[in-house]
Amino acid sequence: MSEGRILVTDDEPSILKWVGVILRDEGYDVTEALDGKDGLQRAEDRLPDLILLDIVMPRIDGFEVCASLRSWSQVPIIMLSARWDEQDKVRCLRLGADDYIVKPFGIDELVARVEAVLRRSRAAGLPADQPTFSRDDLQVDFSARRVTVAGHEVHLTPTEYDLLKQFVRYRGRVLSHRNLLNLVWGPQYQDEKQYVRVYVNRLRRALGDELPRPKYIETVPGGGYRFLE
Repeated sequence: MSEGRILVTDDEPSILKWVGVILRDEGYDVTEALDGKDGLQRAEDRLPDLILLDIVMPRIDGFEVCASLRSWSQVPIIMLSARWDEQDKVRCLRLGADDYIVKPFGIDELVARVEAVLRRSRAAGLPADQPTFSRDDLQVDFSARRVTVAGHEVHLTPTEYDLLKQFVRYRGRVLSHRNLLNLVWGPQYQDEKQYVRVYVNRLRRALGDELPRPKYIETVPGGGYRFLE
């Protein structure tokens, strides 16, 4: 059985009931909310390990809820939408969401995505060769999951942290979009290249890694990215 607290926020009672049944069968402790305002309150009260968040809701929509959550929490967020819209998807990722699922979705896809996001958020494993890493102003303590730049702590989402961890682990090597998707998101995300682009940009901003002459993450034209040695 799985363990973890999941908040499901959706204005369709039938979706709430169906998703709740599926996740409870998997062993999760599920809390439900029918609109964005209620979802925010329950997130503060329950401090869930993961939030499933619908985009179109009354009172406060999913975009606003996601942005509000990211102002104080790094809880993993999976957005739900009845529309396949590239701009909506990119907007969600830029607001800080960790994944995006289009309705209708199957049981296997839902469970797999939930497991994948939770696995990333809980992955406290160290790079194979060292528990800490230091380069220029950047210091990463993998045992404490603590990142600092010039002595100031940098707060990363679970996905941003895992991306940094993989860059450090394979520093000096070119990692393609497919490599990074497989390492950070899992093999089921092989076609989601925009995830890599969005999250690399977010990680760069968090680290103060200025273009066109970055100190840490270099773009390799036609190849992917390389963490500079």
